Amino acid sequence: MRGNGSGAGRRFLFLQGPHGPFFSRLGQMLRAAGGEVWRVGFNAGDRRFWRDGASYIPFQDRIEDWPAACARLLEAHAITDIVLYGDTRPIHAEAVRLARARGLTVHVFEEGYLRPFWVTYERGGANGHSRLMDLSVAEMQSALAQVDMDLPDAPARWGDMREHIFYGALYHWHVMMRNGAYRHFRPHREISVAAEFRLYLRRLVLMPLQKIERIIETQRIKFGGFPYHLVLLQLEHDASFRMHSPFRSMGEFLTLCIEGFARGAPPHHHLVIKAHPLEDDRVPIRRILREAAQANGVEGRVHYVRGGKLAALLNHARSAITVNSTAAQQVLWRGLPLKVFGRAVYAKPEFVSSQPLAAFFAQPTRPDSRAYRDYRHFLLETSQVPGGFYSARGRRELLLQVVDMMLSPDDPYDALRRGTAAPRQQLRAVT
Repeated sequence: MRGNGSGAGRRFLFLQGPHGPFFSRLGQMLRAAGGEVWRVGFNAGDRRFWRDGASYIPFQDRIEDWPAACARLLEAHAITDIVLYGDTRPIHAEAVRLARARGLTVHVFEEGYLRPFWVTYERGGANGHSRLMDLSVAEMQSALAQVDMDLPDAPARWGDMREHIFYGALYHWHVMMRNGAYRHFRPHREISVAAEFRLYLRRLVLMPLQKIERIIETQRIKFGGFPYHLVLLQLEHDASFRMHSPFRSMGEFLTLCIEGFARGAPPHHHLVIKAHPLEDDRVPIRRILREAAQANGVEGRVHYVRGGKLAALLNHARSAITVNSTAAQQVLWRGLPLKVFGRAVYAKPEFVSSQPLAAFFAQPTRPDSRAYRDYRHFLLETSQVPGGFYSARGRRELLLQVVDMMLSPDDPYDALRRGTAAPRQQLRAVT
């Protein structure tokens, strides 16, 4: 039954998904394929984006009651598959544990390892829990031996950023204003829902002004006439940073970078700090940078750029440093030296430098670009699916392929190795 592309006999339990209607549309298509679908909601934001009330299961108890409740749901509905976005938040980690103990299939969605043009679909885990962590480049090259397709070009942008912020604000508004039925709900992040909503709203309002600020600072760097190294930041509250890095805070990482830069970089070099596009100032990055630069005697050589496209800064960068940001994939694609501190799917010895940080700033070693090209090709033939979660056209593109991947008996990596992977959809320009 699992090999014919039908969902007959499959019973899917959805947990929390990306903000917006993607999970609801995905559930509709799995029903159309013959599967049965339920969704567990933990707050009013989850309920807002799930269209089918009959299949919605509200969890209104305390988080301590979730393991037992989840086990009952898996048994009562004879669940064969669970579907979730990210595998590290506590409710998801517990569900994954229970599913594995029962031999269920775990479908994990994440932002693309090669974002912004693709999203990630894996089984069992993502990021530091991905199967990619244990796959060598040689194994990937062996799996690619039977593939005769060239690397696909990146499609037009899906226009996700504004929709991403809008859906985030709408989600948190519902949690803040309509959550009476979920009085025991506690967010998996440290700040309150009201504070999260205010940050999303502030980000939406300030986007035009911050764009102007970003353009001005980027031009200053571009025409500054100095060599520079690029630090790629993440959101401190993101799972990749919290669960798969050695740092307790972004401040620790920034301080380490500036200390290493002061010790190792030539005195005419500069350091450019590039914020995540969704950075909302819950971490006082400017103050941290100012204090660390002063303490290490590099004032005037440290620059901060808020979000925006990475390409303009990479064009002239000497090297890049990150904890484990997926933006590092763009660094490697350009053949630039890269230093990584956390667990990351791309942190292979062929690609990332093992030098101490000061030595890296002094004379960084370059990656094996041919090996990285094979690695990237492997990802595009397996876990990277064209499309996006947040814009309507991005969702349409994603759903063209990902439902068939979920119904396949093989996970994306085994499907390529066994020759059972479906042909990849040809990417189309989107206007």
